[in-house]
Amino acid sequence: MKISIERATLLRAVAQAQSVVERRNTIPILANVLIEAEGDTVTFRATDLDIEVLDKAPAQVERAGGTTVSAVTLHEIVRKLPDGALVSLTEEAGTGRLTVAAGRSNFSLATLPKDDFPVMASSEYQSNFSAKAAVLRRLFDKSKFAISTEETRYYLNGVYMHVADSEDGRSLRCVATDGHRLARIDAPLPAGAEDLPGVIVPRKTVGELRKLLDEDDMDIAVSVSETKVRFATPDITLTSKVIDGTFPDYTRVIPQGNTRKLEVDASEFAKAVDRVATVSSERSRAVKLQLDEDRLVLSVNAPDSGAAEEELAVAYGDEQLEIGFNAKYLLEIASQVDRENAVFLFNSSGDPTLMREGTDTSAVYVVMPMRV
Repeated sequence: MKISIERATLLRAVAQAQSVVERRNTIPILANVLIEAEGDTVTFRATDLDIEVLDKAPAQVERAGGTTVSAVTLHEIVRKLPDGALVSLTEEAGTGRLTVAAGRSNFSLATLPKDDFPVMASSEYQSNFSAKAAVLRRLFDKSKFAISTEETRYYLNGVYMHVADSEDGRSLRCVATDGHRLARIDAPLPAGAEDLPGVIVPRKTVGELRKLLDEDDMDIAVSVSETKVRFATPDITLTSKVIDGTFPDYTRVIPQGNTRKLEVDASEFAKAVDRVATVSSERSRAVKLQLDEDRLVLSVNAPDSGAAEEELAVAYGDEQLEIGFNAKYLLEIASQVDRENAVFLFNSSGDPTLMREGTDTSAVYVVMPMRV
């Protein structure tokens, strides 16, 4: 194999590959990226056996062929090469080495046979549809903060993507929860997604997927089966196993009868929570909200380190209420609000609280209170 490729193009492809490979693996080949060149295209494939990413890039291919080389080492080398360099990758049959050359730099890397590289078996996808990158980005970005990190509840370690009935008809919905907070985000149902099976997309896949979704108008081809999910742009294909488990019935957690309504400027609220929480060193720092007519007092009382209080002007017309929340959860939820106002709906100090963005009901958040 012998190819020449632009540094920037190579760096983008190898960066995606090296973030998928497992750092601590017992199978050496899984640390490698599979490079295959044919025609005027070179493909880079990496996997950790749960996720596979395939990146196609244009290149001058002098001699077709393929090999595997350490993804992390290749990425480090390419990252340190000068901008605008033309990089040549050459593998001489029988040497077991890949030469990486650019300008006056020359590297010789150990390779492993490409036949040993595990390629993820393709599956029959029962649902295929296309969605704009901006739509998928919103669905996953706004829900991923609530993904659980508790390995014992593995079925909560991802985002549940499924078809649901919403106020605006059938919608594509993403839900994540860790038992303390919950995010439910809806988007109009794309054509072809009607018979989508509900799948739990793992946390790592959600992170890798984010890299495909930067260009708002790009169409992402989504394919889903009971065991796998695939997201594809013209250049990059990300395939992942889904979490084998049943996502709990989240609709039971979303309160329906919360009538006490607080409307507050989302960014002012987030900054105020952040400021008062500074005095508390504990991880589970609780912030107390005291609501009175058109007035919100945020306070933190940490006996060891001090106390803090801040008052905000808000829109609130119901009876007085005192309720406490984990400061981190409040901040994360408030930071999801793209509009100016956040609307909180309370019931009592012991019941889950609902939050949404202004009048928009397509994004709903639930947070459990704390005793303060």
